[in-house]
Amino acid sequence: MNKILFAITAIFFANTLSAATFEVEMLNRLGKESMVYSQSVVNIQSGDTVKWLATTKGHNVQFLSVPEGVGTFRSKLNVDTEYTFTVPGIYLYQCTPHKNMGMIAVVIVDGNKDNLNAITSARVAGKSKQRLAKIIETLSS
Repeated sequence: MNKILFAITAIFFANTLSAATFEVEMLNRLGKESMVYSQSVVNIQSGDTVKWLATTKGHNVQFLSVPEGVGTFRSKLNVDTEYTFTVPGIYLYQCTPHKNMGMIAVVIVDGNKDNLNAITSARVAGKSKQRLAKIIETLSS
């Protein structure tokens, strides 16, 4: 019994120790682009966390299209927020106030792109259509 408990504990701590945290800033401007996340594509592993930093005010994170079985996620405005990803796939998210201005990005978990068709057909408006097309182009290569 002690060996089983030790094995379970070892697995738990091994997963915890190997998990990483990635930071993405929410910005009004980055270079020549406005209303952007500092990274449009973040590649992570299951168990990793993405922390979005409210570097400039007026931004949030809202999941638009996610792998099957993942619930909704929407942060409050003007606050740092984080999410630990446990389901492989592509997560498309946006800044709610700036969704028409192209403030969208993706997180790819475990390199899994099984839900790429759902991401491709996600309903976005305004400048987000152009940014999503560029993101999809990078994901398809």
